[in-house]
Amino acid sequence: MTGRTRPGLRDLTATRGLLYGGDYNPEQWPAETVEHDVVLMVAAGVNLVTVGVFSWSRIEPSPGVRDFDWLDRVLDLLAGAGIAVDLATPTASPPPWLAHDHPDTLPVTADGVRLSQGSRNHFCPSSPTYRAHALEIATDVVARYAGHPAVAMWHVGNEFGQICHCEACAAGFRRWLQARYDDLTGLNTAWATTFWSQAYGRWEEIVPPRAAPYLINPTQRLDYRRFCSDTLLELYTAQRDVIRTVAQATPITTNFMGFFPHVDYWSWAGELDVISDDSYPDPADPDAPVLAALTHDLMRSLAGGPWLLMEQAVSAVNWREHNPPKSPGRMRADALRAIAHGSDGVLSFQWRASAAGAERFHSAMLPHAGPDTRLHRSVRALGADLAALAPVAGSQIRARVAIAFDWSSWWAAEEPGGPSTRLRVLPQMLSWYRPLWRRGLAVDVVHPEADLTSYDLVIAPQLHLVTDAAVANLRAYSAAGGTLALGPFSAVADADAAIRTGAFPAPFADLLGAGGEEWCPLPDGGAALVLDGHRYAVHTWAERLEASSAVVLGTFVGADLDGAPAAVRSPDGRLLYLAAVGGDDLLEAWVATCLDAAGVTPSGIVAQPPPGVEHAVRGDHTFVFNHTGARVSVPLTRACRDVLTGTDHPHAADVPADGSVVLIERQP
Repeated sequence: MTGRTRPGLRDLTATRGLLYGGDYNPEQWPAETVEHDVVLMVAAGVNLVTVGVFSWSRIEPSPGVRDFDWLDRVLDLLAGAGIAVDLATPTASPPPWLAHDHPDTLPVTADGVRLSQGSRNHFCPSSPTYRAHALEIATDVVARYAGHPAVAMWHVGNEFGQICHCEACAAGFRRWLQARYDDLTGLNTAWATTFWSQAYGRWEEIVPPRAAPYLINPTQRLDYRRFCSDTLLELYTAQRDVIRTVAQATPITTNFMGFFPHVDYWSWAGELDVISDDSYPDPADPDAPVLAALTHDLMRSLAGGPWLLMEQAVSAVNWREHNPPKSPGRMRADALRAIAHGSDGVLSFQWRASAAGAERFHSAMLPHAGPDTRLHRSVRALGADLAALAPVAGSQIRARVAIAFDWSSWWAAEEPGGPSTRLRVLPQMLSWYRPLWRRGLAVDVVHPEADLTSYDLVIAPQLHLVTDAAVANLRAYSAAGGTLALGPFSAVADADAAIRTGAFPAPFADLLGAGGEEWCPLPDGGAALVLDGHRYAVHTWAERLEASSAVVLGTFVGADLDGAPAAVRSPDGRLLYLAAVGGDDLLEAWVATCLDAAGVTPSGIVAQPPPGVEHAVRGDHTFVFNHTGARVSVPLTRACRDVLTGTDHPHAADVPADGSVVLIERQP
């Protein structure tokens, strides 16, 4: 999905280069501290800060009262220093008086417990009272600052993801269902309400999927997830439209949260001027760089081009059970990885560490110990790196490989009552993505109904739910010569989460020349799979297939599956199917088979990266990251120069332990 630049982001980077900065919460500090902060920001190369995200109670300390003087001074200071502002509508965290005066604004859990204020995100997305007050404060903020010279972007709310099960949500859910199904006959058919005597005769009988004695109707739960995502989108678009009436030329965003399970970002992407994301890879997790890269690819794909890293941590977070800090090298690598995968900037949470409150132990660009610290020196060094990489801003990434992913499919695949709770969508995606990441191949993440014609290979590690439109699209892609690779438990359900009957994957079994008759979650001992003469351990999941015209590439050993097909290819070679879950060694071999079938080979200036070395290409720049813990020499196909240090590398690039280099081909 490359080639389309999201309106607004290019305007921000055209004069500033790559964006650098973070969340700034001046309401927590006295005026003299704010003045000092601005001086330090300039020294660190900061050119964009997000302001006002959690300032509702400061702006509106009591109903109808407005206090803008403090914010006027902050924005004037930032504008005078040449620092742009991403100004938020402060609607993510309502003030205590709203909850006290209007308890109906507070969310209710599926168990019927009404939550309290005292934290953040304490609102019901369907509450008419919350919506009215949120629009009032957003309208006043926008009216006051739409023409302010500091405001370069608007930020609506923060990390939308609230779920509620109250009566207001029940009424909203019924309206949503009426729009989707027209009448109760359509709903009863889609929900298969003949099962367990669930047929509905009046709309008023329908409630959200609240606490119940046993398993809840899976289609009811699926539709409620869709409704919740759409309801949150209504909150975003209502505030966005207020902004657009008075600030049409200023881009508008809100921050996504990667593979967040409660919001379907495919349905949101077209409503944002700038796709932005919060990314917090765990420095203690060896898989964190892989998941971060995949998540960045998702954001670039949602944007159709460059996107913006809105939040990251420069060191430790405070919300995991155990929070090791990042080294300066790890912080730099996390930032540069985002740039390598299409971000046009690096923003962090937050600029100055909070001295009090729930996030007082969360790291910041300016730590409690002050500017004369290793951490802040690293922050200033990263600012210099990003300034040197200014030409990267706006550049595109061309991918020949795509991963198909859909939120509804994710939701349906992990619904209770399935064959195994151990088969999870994101681990499957990660296991298939990792071999592509190791090769430095650019990968787009695509909706299964999207245009796939630009890709040589489309892989679907676990596309459990496929709509009729997706089936037609994927079949057409294969018929036109594209190579499609499906993983286990794919194409099992239709848009209503009902099983597609027949040999699975039912919509593709005729093309595949093989079909499955039984899902076989494996005992703890697992089994084995023989592929190209090599034996690989498999675990968690297997499937019993019967091949007719398909080419059998691999077979099972053990677990009552001896000799049964485990990996097959269609007669024309355009459709491949893996019926098992395995380790890195199996997926490395299997993805290599898929790449060979599609004719995709790595290319670029990195010849053969040593184990533990990550690389990615964006435009003319190749980013190389060393995760080995020791200095490594990375062979090159052409002479290069490190744009961050000016060092020439004629045949190989020496990358220090925990280090990163950014290479461009050296001109003769």
